[in-house]
Amino acid sequence: MTDRIEMETAARRLAHALDVLEEAVERRLEVDRGGSRLTDQLHALGTDRSKLAAELDAQTARARRLEETNREIARRLDAAMANIRSVLNAEDAVAERRS
Repeated sequence: MTDRIEMETAARRLAHALDVLEEAVERRLEVDRGGSRLTDQLHALGTDRSKLAAELDAQTARARRLEETNREIARRLDAAMANIRSVLNAEDAVAERRS
């Protein structure tokens, strides 16, 4: 009878050890999956960062072009206003000579 009790006790201890081992393996697998997910997220963040950096570069270049265009338009407007002033001044001078 004692052998039977010892065998049953040993079997319970073995079953318990296997349960503990199985739980440890499940925890480890979950950690590994979490690490894999984290790696995937880091990769996605890196890809997003690269895309955002490229978009920022493109928008910065566009802003520079717009600034250059704005300066050119302002220069042309100044030149046109100067021409209009000179024409008006010339007309005023002609009108004064006639009077």
